[in-house]
Amino acid sequence: MKYKSQKVAYWFFALCMLLFSLQIIYGFIMGFDRIGIQGLHDIIPFNTARAVHTNLLVVWLLTGFMGSAYYIIPEEAQRELISVKWAYIQLISLAVVGVVAIVGFHFNHWEGRKFLEIPRELDFLVVINVLLFLGLILGTLFKGKRQTTTALVLSMGLLFAALLYLPGMIWFDSQVMDSFFRWWVVHLWVEGVWELIMGGILSFLLIKLTGVDREVIEKWLYVIVGLTFLSGVLGTGHHYYFIGVNKIWLIVGGIFSALEPLAFLAMALFAVNMYRKGEKSHPNKIALFWTIGSSIVSFVGAGLLGFAHTLPQTNLYTHGTLVTAMHGHYAFWGAYAMIVLAMISYALPNVTGRKRFESTQGMMAFWLSNIGMLGMTVAFGVAGVAQVYLERKMKMEFMAVQNEISIHFVVLLICATMFTLGISLFIYDFFKYGCPSDEAIELK
Repeated sequence: MKYKSQKVAYWFFALCMLLFSLQIIYGFIMGFDRIGIQGLHDIIPFNTARAVHTNLLVVWLLTGFMGSAYYIIPEEAQRELISVKWAYIQLISLAVVGVVAIVGFHFNHWEGRKFLEIPRELDFLVVINVLLFLGLILGTLFKGKRQTTTALVLSMGLLFAALLYLPGMIWFDSQVMDSFFRWWVVHLWVEGVWELIMGGILSFLLIKLTGVDREVIEKWLYVIVGLTFLSGVLGTGHHYYFIGVNKIWLIVGGIFSALEPLAFLAMALFAVNMYRKGEKSHPNKIALFWTIGSSIVSFVGAGLLGFAHTLPQTNLYTHGTLVTAMHGHYAFWGAYAMIVLAMISYALPNVTGRKRFESTQGMMAFWLSNIGMLGMTVAFGVAGVAQVYLERKMKMEFMAVQNEISIHFVVLLICATMFTLGISLFIYDFFKYGCPSDEAIELK
């Protein structure tokens, strides 16, 4: 690492790994519930497990993004973070808010809005926490010696993510109005500004790992930003088909949803093209695998699988089924989880000074987790298609259909076990590196 303050990133990544582990555990509780093994049901009902599982996904990814920013921004701005002490305060407060929210879910203390279940009083603490984070990041960037396109796109994504959290805090008595603005948070995060965060991290990693000139790589960022805003903003319409709003959203959502894969296609082409142009001499092959893998898997999961069920003619049948879970799991994994793991794989050797670039555990973690997630995606897809046919075409009762498709969750759990083994190896490798060391600082 080049700056002492980059050590802050390590502790955000450590929290990230712990939250990811917890999310996987709650995923297994849901999976066993699905096949009738409900030993924990009285303690952790399915709805509680689901709320914890989905909210932990958001929290650990945001923690990973923050850790990535604390590593990238000082290096891009060519100066130390403006306050390391406040960065650690922000980390501790983030962890406290997360723990309080998760414990509250087990006592039915939540808002009951998918992905935004966190109670209102904690919303304000989240806002304060994120304002502190943005102050540290933007202060460092604009007091630095340079403001690169990579750093600006990453910061813009983080800033817009914070601003778009606010519509989710508005209280509405109307379910339609509440759903309308809830998607401003959920959709415009995952299919809008988070793509900018992904693009910024991807650009930084490709500059470091491929040796391709910065100007060449950063030109692609303008294309990605343009495609993201072109398709992502009005693509929100595919969530508005059947919630009680004007029918114009059937047309708008259908057209712009068809354009949404273009941003992820651009990222995939961007990464593969830069890899082919690069020197291919960087020793950190594990980070390179995660980086290129993220761009390709995100195109398949977020781009193609998303498009497969967002046209109104198709979504009429697939809406609210396991087809959505198929798309959601592979999209989040490829677009956001893998890019965070890529950033961790790149940063760890630099902040610890231990160059464990090509460990067997690291490569096994990559392949086992990806094969496991692909298997889970296929299991969700097959179960989802069966559910659509039985429930929407054959008009069978919902619970009767769930019994019919439960066998697919056995397959899902087998694949999830493989995925968990891969992630366990990644986490083992993470802690094997040990803590950050000042000896790892490069002489400038």
